[in-house]
Amino acid sequence: MIAARMKAKALFDIAGATAVVTGGAAGLGLAFAEVLAANGARVTILDVDRDALDRAVEALSALGEPARGMRADVTDAAALGEAMTRATAATGRLDVVFANAGITAGPGFLTVEGRREPAGAIEAIPVELWERVIATNLTGVFNTIRAAVPAMKAQGSGRIIATASIAGLRPSAVVGTPYMVAKAGVLHLVRQAALELARYGIRVNAIAPGPFLTRITSPGLKAIWEKALPLGRVATTDDIKGLALFLASPASSYVTGAQFTIDGGSLLGRAD
Repeated sequence: MIAARMKAKALFDIAGATAVVTGGAAGLGLAFAEVLAANGARVTILDVDRDALDRAVEALSALGEPARGMRADVTDAAALGEAMTRATAATGRLDVVFANAGITAGPGFLTVEGRREPAGAIEAIPVELWERVIATNLTGVFNTIRAAVPAMKAQGSGRIIATASIAGLRPSAVVGTPYMVAKAGVLHLVRQAALELARYGIRVNAIAPGPFLTRITSPGLKAIWEKALPLGRVATTDDIKGLALFLASPASSYVTGAQFTIDGGSLLGRAD
């Protein structure tokens, strides 16, 4: 007997799913929210930028179900937990969470032209900057997972996707050290959480983007990236939507603890 073939529509069906995206008002977070909303999910975006939230909610609501926006800082665990509870109140469920919020970390120890950058030297990095980046980019992911887990455990399912970076996979001279370390921490946090939460039907995975044009992209990098990338172009936020939908949908039902690099071949080096 031939097993029934599952159609692509069913594999990627997230209609009616309750989803939360941190840092969802712009950049990659907004791209995640857009693909969720366009495919029928009930989306709540969390962000610290009230004006950007309002604009994003209006745009997302035009794609499908009415979207919601809440001002929340991922470094505030109590406020984040309250926002997560409010986001799930209407349906009593929490199906998909993108732990995406992040900030930049200042310069690396080299400029994009290859000169030493005194401000990026490890002894010159302000402790306050280090603590702020770790609090947002690493502890913020921990806070998001922590806030999402109770509802997901109660229903016996859920998908958590964290935004890491190829910066967490290899050193880079032109990226600020606090950012590099935080993103490496995110990748290991994802593996640890995936191991712990698998028995509850909760899948935890990471997306590790390479060169994308977003509001936190450093000036001057676009031309350099285009010369270095095997695919010869820098990604737009639309390029990440297919991967995001895969990880949010039944298509990824047997995937957990994984990291998905989406970098135009950046980690491979340039062939020609």
